Amino acid sequence: MKLQDQLTIVLTLATSSLAVSVAPAAESRTTLGDNSLVYVVPKSGYHVLKRGDVTAVMVDNGGGDDSMLKGHRAGYSGVASLAHTNRPDNLFVPRYAGLNYEHIHDGTTQERDVLFEPRRAPIELRVVSEHIVELYQAPTPNWKLESVLRYEMLDDGTIEMTVECIPRAKTFRNGYVGLFWASYIHQPESLDIHFRGSSKRDGKPEWVRSVTPAHGVLATHLAQNDKRNIKHDDDFPLTLAFNRSKHFFSEPWYYGVSHKMAFIQMFRPQDEVRLTQSPSGGGKGNSAWDFQWFIPDYKVGQLYRMVMRAQYVPFESPEQIQRVSRANRSALGQPVSKQEKKQAALPLERPGVKR
Repeated sequence: MKLQDQLTIVLTLATSSLAVSVAPAAESRTTLGDNSLVYVVPKSGYHVLKRGDVTAVMVDNGGGDDSMLKGHRAGYSGVASLAHTNRPDNLFVPRYAGLNYEHIHDGTTQERDVLFEPRRAPIELRVVSEHIVELYQAPTPNWKLESVLRYEMLDDGTIEMTVECIPRAKTFRNGYVGLFWASYIHQPESLDIHFRGSSKRDGKPEWVRSVTPAHGVLATHLAQNDKRNIKHDDDFPLTLAFNRSKHFFSEPWYYGVSHKMAFIQMFRPQDEVRLTQSPSGGGKGNSAWDFQWFIPDYKVGQLYRMVMRAQYVPFESPEQIQRVSRANRSALGQPVSKQEKKQAALPLERPGVKR
């Protein structure tokens, strides 16, 4: 419920068919269904989260242009700016955003405004606490999907994003809900992404450096055990969504590097996300590091939930990224491989000392 306008809180600013089913959520943890939560709606349409070395400016999709949001375009919600003490400049394209709620679809060919409905329908930014904001979208005009995206900044500056949504009508013709998030990276030196995987479904996991030749070509990476056949029209216009790459990932996480900083996106295994990329999603030289979530066999009125984390840290090596992200990946339920455990133990080795 809303607080009264006169109430203020002290905020610290700095800044078909699918092979398996997504389990419905038992009860809401957000303002989508938890009426005990209180929040304020800032008139500015944005709020600053800061913890540790990381500062994030969270926005609704109304746009803005002031000292905090310079030329931010309407339609783009999520993280308008992500900065670190090692790199004060924004990771994302300033007029766009990161972890941006981009598409709702069912694989059928629709008008652009329908496929980009998260941009078009109003989003309300709700400040729940000093370190938590939520983006609420009422049932959308076409798809009738109601949603809340909760962004919580954890102690180390990691952003945990919890998505809760409820289909309010039987509008998805192929029997599933398709959702898509995009992060538009501002002029990275390298457009590629990195993940553990293989060119074969049963291949031994190794580091994969994935570079796509053009937008919508070899764009989406499936998990090695993802054998879902997701129905879609042959002329479905969102070319990123179903144009598969030649690689499979073995662990549901990946990272990209921009200006000596790594942006790591990590997911729960049970959410069965697909990883997607574009070399020019945000314009020439501005790559897009994206992901998709599908809800099969959805039920009207049922609550569904997806959880992921995004970590922003200085980059040294793939092994260092694997190490610094381990706690977050473990918290999301990802298993740690024997090889990774061995690598974690290496710094403890001492000559002549047995463990």
